[in-house]
Parts: sequence; structure tokens; C-alpha cells
Amino acid sequence: MTDEVLADQVDYYRRRASEYDVTAYGDVAAARERIARLVAQMSPRRRVLEIACGTGLWTEALAGAADVVVAIDAAPEAVAIARDRVRSGNVTFEVADVFSWTTDDRFDAIFFSAWLSHVPTSRFEEFWRLLRRLLTEDGRVLFIDEHVDVREKESYVPGAGEIVERRLRDGETYRIVKNFVDPRELQDRLRDLGWDCRIHRDGDDWIRGEARPVQ
Repeated sequence: MTDEVLADQVDYYRRRASEYDVTAYGDVAAARERIARLVAQMSPRRRVLEIACGTGLWTEALAGAADVVVAIDAAPEAVAIARDRVRSGNVTFEVADVFSWTTDDRFDAIFFSAWLSHVPTSRFEEFWRLLRRLLTEDGRVLFIDEHVDVREKESYVPGAGEIVERRLRDGETYRIVKNFVDPRELQDRLRDLGWDCRIHRDGDDWIRGEARPVQ
């Protein structure tokens, strides 16, 4: 069931790519200002990997802070929009599923926005093991996501605690994974996996997190 939902999740974001910015952020200009502020606060430096880059709004800000950005996303339609938006010479885009993507590179920072909440519970540990392998010795994981307080905005599938139903503008419905972030629970879980994680709230809806492997 998890693999089927993850495939549906990719299809959903492929279909949503052209309408994503407006439906996700509303006021895109205001979102850009907020994104620029948060990226400045997180201060990604040197070599940065962005997972699930989407349409490139966050990539745009990362490109101005880092020396090199490698941005990946499983939805080619979203990557096409991101490539058109971000034409900085220090950014490379790839269409890739993070769970099957391979590279010999190591990164000083790994960043993702609104991605952690789409990782199934059954693959959570696998995902964080992957991140550890991709980091340099003193590397950091930086992330933005939605606080559990806004969980009620989603329509959860009965009997499936982490699967929600989403509808696009054309009326098509899709099932995707959505695990909102409870900061204390996430910090405890990551501590058990050998990470030191600090989470701050940003407004009523978002959280900003930083995690480092415990040496």
C-alpha cells in the first residue's frame, strides 16, 4: 500500500506542478520574502543538496546563499518550472526519487521544505540513514514543514492515519502521505536515531528545523 501511495503522490505533484505556487502559497511575492528570511536564518553554506525542490522557490533563495546547489525532485514537470525560474550557474537540477538516487557527492547541508511530512512512517529511519550517508563530517540537515496544529486542514482517509486525499483544480483526487510535525515527538524520535535536532516555530503554520548527527 505504501508504494502505491508514494506512486500516487508523485503523480499528484506532477499534475499539480503548474498550479502549485498559487495553490500552496497564495501570495507568491509574500512567500518569496518569507522564504528569503528563513533561508538567511538557516544559513546554508558551501555544497547544498535540496530534496524535493518542487518549482524552485526555495532553490532560488538557496542559490544566493550556497556555493553549489544540487536540487532533485521526482516530478519532471516541477523540475522544468524550477529550471526556468533558477538559472544560476551554481545550481544543478535532476529528476530523481531520493530513495533510489545515488551519488558520490557529500554535502555540507541538506535542505527540504514540505517534504519530511510526505515521508511514510515505515521509511522514516531509512530516510535519515540516507541523509547521514550524504552529509560531510560536520554537515547539517535543514528543513521547513507544517506544524501539527494545522493538521485539521487535511482530509484523512478513514483508518489510514497518515494518508490524506487531495483534489486538484480539475477535480481529480489523489492519495498522498501527510505526517504533520509535532516538534517534541520529532526531536525525540531523531534523538533515538542518533541526531541532535532543534526546532523553532515560524508563524502559526510552519516549523524550521536543524539536525546534526551526534558524533
